[in-house]
Amino acid sequence: MPVRVRIPPPLRPLTGGAEEVEANGKNVGEILNDLDANYPGVKERLFDDSGSVRRFINVFLNDEDIRFLKSLDSEVSDGDEISIVPAIAGGAAGAASL
Repeated sequence: MPVRVRIPPPLRPLTGGAEEVEANGKNVGEILNDLDANYPGVKERLFDDSGSVRRFINVFLNDEDIRFLKSLDSEVSDGDEISIVPAIAGGAAGAASL
């Protein structure tokens, strides 16, 4: 089932500049894996070595933070939207880069 994925500017070079792409899967984890299969390099930017979404990356399923749902196991339906949003930090160091 296709789900729309909104791509943040730091990841757009991997998607050929696309702001939004479609991906398939039954849950958020499968969607993000499919995204990486179609746009190699996405997964290494989103996940840490343990396979969890990096701390500074927020993933929303239809405007709901997946951390408050079932995380990567959050089920998706046809037509849902996933947004990948890098956290914004202030100060001299700025936000961690994707």
